[in-house]
Amino acid sequence: MKVLVMYDYPPSPGGLATQGDLLYKGLLEMGIDAHAVHFESAQEKEWYYRWFDPDIAVGVGYWGHTPQLVLHPQRYGIQPVPWLVADGYIANYQEILNALPLILVTSNWVKEMYVRDGINGNKIEVLPVGCDTDTFIPFDKTDPKIRAVRDALGIPPDQLMILTVGGDAASKGAQEVMQALAVIDAKSPDWKYVCKVWPQPRTKIQNLADLEMATRLGIDKNVTYETNTISRTFMPYLIGACDIYAAPSRLEGFGMPQVEAGACGKPVVSIKAMGMLDTLIHGETAFLANVAQRIVVNEVVLDDASGKGERHRVVFQEPRTIDYRASVHDIGDYLLTLMTNPELRVKMGSAGRARVVENFDYRVVAKKFVEIIHKKLNIS
Repeated sequence: MKVLVMYDYPPSPGGLATQGDLLYKGLLEMGIDAHAVHFESAQEKEWYYRWFDPDIAVGVGYWGHTPQLVLHPQRYGIQPVPWLVADGYIANYQEILNALPLILVTSNWVKEMYVRDGINGNKIEVLPVGCDTDTFIPFDKTDPKIRAVRDALGIPPDQLMILTVGGDAASKGAQEVMQALAVIDAKSPDWKYVCKVWPQPRTKIQNLADLEMATRLGIDKNVTYETNTISRTFMPYLIGACDIYAAPSRLEGFGMPQVEAGACGKPVVSIKAMGMLDTLIHGETAFLANVAQRIVVNEVVLDDASGKGERHRVVFQEPRTIDYRASVHDIGDYLLTLMTNPELRVKMGSAGRARVVENFDYRVVAKKFVEIIHKKLNIS
């Protein structure tokens, strides 16, 4: 089997790049003849098509990347296999995607979203995102690298560190977490809430709104936003420095940081919806707060990113859920339970580690990918 893996290559620290890179790494370790290329590099992709002549070109992205992931390899007679995440609403390319023999998605919820928006579910197979369980491992609190992270954040050894990581924090449920922390503050041990976000204009505006909320809630001295650019090398130590990973995400097709936190032996607080239903087990590896609110729309306005040219309005026959909000009371109850029970934190963290190693290690994912390709496309 010869595989061309198309993603953000060389990989940036983002989720889609990591998703593609770990599949590429897993295939190479299996002895599969594979090469990686940037999904937008038309010239380099064509170069690989001509001399490498791959059996398939698997591309990581979302439906809006169909021109790069599907149409481009098809133009040169190469079989595309898109590995897609959801983006709220699949606004275009249904005919092109439905003509494919195989589409990969990252969770059962993502599959539901594609089927809801007109994609044939018989063509869709679920392939979870891989995790490097050799890098994301449990660390001892006395590890000098872990102590250095906490020292840099100003968190003493006896203070509990709660962590959320994302492009922005609000989409990962940070506002709901802050409201919950404000409710339980008087009953909880000493804590610090750290939100690691990526530096970009959009997050600057969102960070300001989040910090204003923290001030209104009276917990601003216990909330810190870290906006530095960091690499994947640093991420295991940042997660390893926390006591609880909290991300009751508003929209999440898989939940890579939640899985990485599990690999590091950290208990997770998230939401009972979307991709987390695949990756986390309530009461065993995580606490999943109930959905308190669904953000529903009757119509959307799409720009040219949908592939249909100028901006246009789409009115739905049935309202669509585009966002979720987790129960603040549930989050607070679960956080307080974990904050006051160190033995439970260890127990849930150990269970989370075991689940990630068994189901989401990048080598397990690569093996499953090869099995799917053989079964669906008869390529060995």
